[in-house]
Amino acid sequence: TIGPGDVQRMSAGRGVQHSEQNHAKAGITHFLQIWIEPNVRGIAPGYEQKHFDAASKRGRLRLVASPGGVEGSVTIHQDARIYAGLFDGAERATHPLTAGRKAYLHVVRGRIAVNGTPLETGDALKMTGVSEVALGKGVDAEVLLFDLP
Repeated sequence: TIGPGDVQRMSAGRGVQHSEQNHAKAGITHFLQIWIEPNVRGIAPGYEQKHFDAASKRGRLRLVASPGGVEGSVTIHQDARIYAGLFDGAERATHPLTAGRKAYLHVVRGRIAVNGTPLETGDALKMTGVSEVALGKGVDAEVLLFDLP
């Protein structure tokens, strides 16, 4: 069972079978499934799930997935870092990008400005050649930021 604020990592490794379903027949589930190609092959299948409460993401970018599972994040097998954040009103955050890295930002819900570009629920922005990602002017916004090679 995955609840609000949970991040689940599954590595298929040499192969797994899985399925998803909403057990709450009367409720609506907003489920985001993200596939990241690993940088290694032949690893054993693996599973990990962690909860990141709203307070840890409020007005900031909280690392939720990374190589090695640093800062309490789930472990992924790729030179990528995934951050989650909640922004409303005057809350702002910036994320520096090392030269040659890219960023991809997905707006899970709400509205927010990213490097001055206004985005809404379901929008995404791919950034290359920038030194930082700046977030602000959020209106009940939840975002995922991917720092990619």
